[in-house]
Amino acid sequence: MRFKQLTKYIPFALLLLLSCKQKGQSKNNLAATAAGSVLNEPDFTFKPLSDQEKARLHDEAEAAYHKILGPSFNGAIIVAKNGVVVFEDYKGYVNLKNKTPITASTPFHLASVSKTFTGTTVMKLWEQGRLSLEDSLQKYFPALPYHGITVRMLLDHRSGLPNYLYFLDTGWNKKVKASNEDVLNYMITKKPKVYNAPNRGFHYCNTNYVLLAMIIEKITGINYPQYMKDSVFTPLGMKNTFVFSAKDTLNYVPTYIGNTPYAMDHLDCTYGDKNVYSTAQDMFLWDKALYENTFVSAATLATALQPESNERKSMHNYGLGWRLFINGKDTIVYHNGKWHGTNTAFTRLVQDTATIIVLGNKYNRNIYSSKKIASIFTGKTDDVKLEE
Repeated sequence: MRFKQLTKYIPFALLLLLSCKQKGQSKNNLAATAAGSVLNEPDFTFKPLSDQEKARLHDEAEAAYHKILGPSFNGAIIVAKNGVVVFEDYKGYVNLKNKTPITASTPFHLASVSKTFTGTTVMKLWEQGRLSLEDSLQKYFPALPYHGITVRMLLDHRSGLPNYLYFLDTGWNKKVKASNEDVLNYMITKKPKVYNAPNRGFHYCNTNYVLLAMIIEKITGINYPQYMKDSVFTPLGMKNTFVFSAKDTLNYVPTYIGNTPYAMDHLDCTYGDKNVYSTAQDMFLWDKALYENTFVSAATLATALQPESNERKSMHNYGLGWRLFINGKDTIVYHNGKWHGTNTAFTRLVQDTATIIVLGNKYNRNIYSSKKIASIFTGKTDDVKLEE
């Protein structure tokens, strides 16, 4: 009798156990989706380089590097072809006062090259169905008094929004380091004047990417520095890459103009538009992930690399988080950066499956000419000037 009473509850117990297991699995799957850390399998294979080709490219890259960047270069460089580093060098000092040398593990402030991470992470959330590029900003910021602007318009700099680097430079207490939230609240309360109506034209604006970082936070429920670490940098093996924010101010490492260090200012703690710190080697991993489509799919990346500003004919254009130089079928995908003494250049020569990464912490505009190194791949003199 007792056995019969017991057995009638077994199906219910099994169902309850299975239900709990499924809930646990669903919770784990949801957490994995929330982290967004699962990478795609590589679907692109680099063509192997011969030893002779590697040696030739090394020697030519080294000669071009010294000629273009000059003796005052203070930073890191990697030149890669077909997924292989053919030239790499680290020169100068992290700290000019105590002569701490720059090494392969030295992180540099990427300045606006940071936008490639913010933009592509937004595209990954789009790929996952967690946002629409046509979402209105009011979906995420209901009190924002600028209407008719979409996520896409933030990505391609067609929002017409005012640049916080300017309106906080005149209307903000410079003794206080502004946060992303401060930028948003200032726009809500002070309503600085727009540059133009939404989608009327391209106007490069850092405010766009401050808001995109906040959209990432609202969708994931995780602050941007932590989300980028957990869901982008760590999965890609970028061990020396991080987002600088207010909690890091005691560890601030200045950049230089000449031998004069830049002190922190009121704009140094906003992120999304800048404040990703990385190494040349970690940026090479980012580059490989883009070629191999492990972070976002080839279709998603292709969407991001469509030129969005076509109201006037030009070889120069902007996609969704990337600058573009389009010369016929030859497209250069790139982004440069400048902040204080930082100059950075991340140039992807997609037709040549080649990349030039230059990071500097001592002001040197020659860094923006580093694309000339591309002549070692094309055999032609390269005088194309990319947007700084």
